Amino acid sequence: MPEKKIDYKSAGVDIDAGNKAVELIKDKVKNTHSKDVLTGIGSFGSLFSLKNIISNYEDPVMVQSIDGVGTKTIIARKMKKYNTIGIDLVSACANDILVMGARPLTFLDYIANDKLNPEIVSELVEGMAKACKETGVSLVGGETAEMPDTYLPGEHDLVGIITGVVDKSKIITGAKISEGDILIGLPSNGLHTNGYSLARKVFFDSKKYDVKTHLETLGGTIGDALLKPHLNYTNHVFKSLEMGVKIKGIAHITGGGLTENIPRILPKDCAVNINVGSWPILPIFKTLKELGNIDNEEMYRAFNMGIGMVFIVDQKSLDSISKALNTVTPVYEIGKVIKGNNIVTYI
Repeated sequence: MPEKKIDYKSAGVDIDAGNKAVELIKDKVKNTHSKDVLTGIGSFGSLFSLKNIISNYEDPVMVQSIDGVGTKTIIARKMKKYNTIGIDLVSACANDILVMGARPLTFLDYIANDKLNPEIVSELVEGMAKACKETGVSLVGGETAEMPDTYLPGEHDLVGIITGVVDKSKIITGAKISEGDILIGLPSNGLHTNGYSLARKVFFDSKKYDVKTHLETLGGTIGDALLKPHLNYTNHVFKSLEMGVKIKGIAHITGGGLTENIPRILPKDCAVNINVGSWPILPIFKTLKELGNIDNEEMYRAFNMGIGMVFIVDQKSLDSISKALNTVTPVYEIGKVIKGNNIVTYI
């Protein structure tokens, strides 16, 4: 009997599935392209013309960031719903460069899994394309990787790189933050992309719930609550800046919560007092605290607690920032800068 032939597909990598995925996503990707994108999907590299961009800047500085969705991908898999975590990815990356005053321009994605499913890839890209289009970002390319044995069956990973630009003289660094400045909080709509390992431990390991479990406190299922897309604050930031608000520092409240992220932008001789109760704590956080018996210190380090981004401004800018944002989002005065050693205290 002839020996059975071995090919790439029998080793776990299906090139035809990759080609099908490209066909499913190419129109979604193209729909995000500005006139500055010079290559289409399938090129070895993306080409993006800077001619029209840099003419708007005196001293343009490129700003880049890379991020992933983390274990929120597990919730998407349990829900069999993949079209929102692409939004999470773009939003998380955009917010990371916004804190320096950078306007996002291009986005690259990386999707890896044990076995490539073209329909799932299409859903993932659908979310990314939607977020890119709404943010004015060109989805210029990406990579799909089918890696059997690297990922367990059904697993996938989602990573993105964003590139933006800011004038050197307008970079927001936090260097001018001083005692007496005010912290303005912009609300989140849930966990965003942080604290999912702890949330899964509480809901699924400790309480033995599943994603379809309906909790009265959440007003719906656990899965729906955990899949709420990460908010993107691009328009909020630039609307404020365009209206002349002098923002001294911006913190994106990601992993580490208010406790760890605010000190990243503080001068060495500054600290912060946060006024607990100065903004609404979302039901998802109250539920996690109660079900998991999690202490307050851990809650504020693991989760954003309902605040997705913090602006630090001087006292006289309070009215102007409220005026700039009150038509698009609530704003909360959540604390004050004090003399200290880069710590956050909750009072």
